[in-house]
Amino acid sequence: MADEDEPQPDDESETDADDSADADEETTVRTRADGPVPVGVKLGSTRTVIYVPDGDGSLRTVRTLTCLATYEDALTGDERVIYGEQAAREYPDRVRYMLRSGLPEDDENADLAKQFFSELVRSQDIPADSAVVYAIPTIENEEGLANLSAVIEESGVGDALVRSFPESLCGSIPALGDDLEAVDEIFIAVNMGSTNLEACAYRHGEQLAPFSTGSVTGNEVDRRIANAVEEETQGRVNIDRTTAREYKEEHGDFVDFEPFTDVIQQPGGGSHEFTIERSVMDPLDDYVDEVVDEIANNFLSELANSHIKPYQIALSRPIAVTGGMACIPGIVEEFEERLGEELNREVEATAPDRPDLAAAQGAQRIAGRLTERL
Repeated sequence: MADEDEPQPDDESETDADDSADADEETTVRTRADGPVPVGVKLGSTRTVIYVPDGDGSLRTVRTLTCLATYEDALTGDERVIYGEQAAREYPDRVRYMLRSGLPEDDENADLAKQFFSELVRSQDIPADSAVVYAIPTIENEEGLANLSAVIEESGVGDALVRSFPESLCGSIPALGDDLEAVDEIFIAVNMGSTNLEACAYRHGEQLAPFSTGSVTGNEVDRRIANAVEEETQGRVNIDRTTAREYKEEHGDFVDFEPFTDVIQQPGGGSHEFTIERSVMDPLDDYVDEVVDEIANNFLSELANSHIKPYQIALSRPIAVTGGMACIPGIVEEFEERLGEELNREVEATAPDRPDLAAAQGAQRIAGRLTERL
């Protein structure tokens, strides 16, 4: 088991064109041959995703952990920087995650984020002659948002354009169509993230009643899974939050969950095999109930009070659900059913094929449209 609370490297390469996003990889990017390259970016608290056109007109997905580590070159004494999965794998004792809340909140973390993103775009050959659109969380933190803007603008890309758009809007674009249909519609977006639960109604791209809470999050689910494992095993097994997150991502399933076994080493030698039956799905079940409560009784009530007509129109249309937690099989359908029961009306929810990649993908589509006007 891992000892750190931070996410650990998984089996994917440092950056990759994700095989499960085939629909994105095959999309032809409509850009002028002599114009700036449209790039979409989501700098997340756990992972960063970049969508950038390849030379053959398809989209390349860059996906890596949002972290870095520094070390001293043994020959020259110079400081070296590595990032992402390599940093987490080789320097777990000193790796830094600089966007714990979704934003670089102080000067130190802003500087680390600049180092990380600059190294990432350099190593991935993201062109300087580019139009960059990046997704931002719904957080009232002017300093953090300004720091994030500086991270993007000072990274050596975006010479043609740098713009930000709400993460929930960017993520909804691939959920609601093959182009930018979402920008012309009235709809509700719910972003199930690691550090925040966000919701917003959009009226032709205009934000209505934006809502965010840090009390119902994927990180909190990880904490509860760790506690539940200890309780289910009667105190014989203690796991860290990184392992709990891995359990959630690998075994969480509202459609077809199956109990699973794992093995830990015991102090003094030997191993202990244990089976998990309830410790993953019980916290996930509670999470969906809490999401529904926040959306129905806080966000939607405020939206109805302030914008009754858009509220009525939006609820008659699919709710776009995005974010890392939306990747759990069946969770979108559970949210749809329970929200409908809470509101005593039919509700439809939809999600993109890859909710965890959707914000960067939508940002790239916006960038593509904006380049047409340059």
